[in-house]
Amino acid sequence: MKKASILVIDDEEVMRDSCRQVLTRQGHDAHTASSGTAGLGLLAEHNFDLVMLDLKMPGLGGMEVLDRIKQAAPETIVVVITGHATVAAAVEAMKLGAYDVLPKPFTPDELLAIVNRALERRRLVTENFSLRGELQGLRENEFIMGPNPGMRGIFNIIAKVAPTDSTVLITGESGTGKELIAQAIHRSSPRRDGPFIAVDCGSIVPTLFESELFGHVKGAFTDAVANKRGKLELADGGTLFFDEIGNIGPESQAKLLRALQEREFYRVGDTRSISFDARIIAATNQDLRQAVAARTFRDDLYYRINVVNLDLPPLRERKEDIPLLVAHFLKEYNRRRKRSVGAVSEAALGLLLDYSWPGNIRELENVIERAVILCDGKTIEPWDFPFTNARTRAGEAAAAPTEGTLEDVEKAHIMRVLRQVGGHRTKAAQALGVDRKTLRAKIRRYGIQEPDRG
Repeated sequence: MKKASILVIDDEEVMRDSCRQVLTRQGHDAHTASSGTAGLGLLAEHNFDLVMLDLKMPGLGGMEVLDRIKQAAPETIVVVITGHATVAAAVEAMKLGAYDVLPKPFTPDELLAIVNRALERRRLVTENFSLRGELQGLRENEFIMGPNPGMRGIFNIIAKVAPTDSTVLITGESGTGKELIAQAIHRSSPRRDGPFIAVDCGSIVPTLFESELFGHVKGAFTDAVANKRGKLELADGGTLFFDEIGNIGPESQAKLLRALQEREFYRVGDTRSISFDARIIAATNQDLRQAVAARTFRDDLYYRINVVNLDLPPLRERKEDIPLLVAHFLKEYNRRRKRSVGAVSEAALGLLLDYSWPGNIRELENVIERAVILCDGKTIEPWDFPFTNARTRAGEAAAAPTEGTLEDVEKAHIMRVLRQVGGHRTKAAQALGVDRKTLRAKIRRYGIQEPDRG
């Protein structure tokens, strides 16, 4: 692990010195502060890769220090260390931006393990920032890059291919963001000042595809009452994006291939050829190799468009990115819908992580937008989501054995839901994603006094 600059903020001298010695022996540059105020003073003067922060300190408390750190330097990784670890405290610290919580007492190996994980996260954050600088055409916050290695590989390829004119084929399921990737490549390329023209191959009627792509002259057919420029002509000097290119019919494939090879075309009804200069990016949710084998897609066209392939992973294979995506969409739709929903509850986030996401990022975005609009409070809860599959899984999770403070969290959650539905057990069970029998057993188990139904 590369040498890092680490600050330990703790009011216990023994704890500070122990951490400093362990970290120093590993080659890190370790600093210490005996109070939150002293720690913030050091942070104002130096850049630290990692802060180890005690929650319980006299004077300025750890939560307030954490909040100030994340406001002043949101990229700083903070690990909370505490001898009073509870689920509630951990959740609150994570909401404020802490990377993880390390309960006291801990061994040197436990300290180094969490430090190594935190520094790896710091490295990813730094690489993310650097990569965003290379992808200068990207709008701020348009893409959320989490720890998923597959997506990190995609962005590294984008950074390399964008400055070139190479043809790119983007593959992946519907809703994975293929057009957004195409736009990112365009805006990061030398053609960024030229047009980005999208062709939706799935919605164009086959008989009109040639007119849409090449244009037509007045009188070429019954409805051709004026000359029309096609997509190829409109994209001259920029980028032409073929969305769902696998839906193009055999005859249109042949004409498209000829135009791409010769870099010229004829408007429908015209005898004069028109040259064009556009970068080609294509996307599909189909397996074009199977389509080639089945002879429904031309092999020569496939090889023409598949110079560089970007295969976007489905959301169910990059679930570690979901919390960042949720935070992004929450912020975005609060702004768009003029709402002030501040957070997603731990239980709700658990459902999002457990759901299979057949509609991928597009479905997640729609779910968060709907929840922001319909949420009655400041926090999105499980019942604000439309998918029943997640509620069923919530019932399985709720029925799992718990211990310690998790029981208090579950009991409080059940009591809160019962109050919200006026003590109606059927509605409470539906909101919690469990059946009435399970809810009844939990009410008895926790000795919950049900609210008066009036």
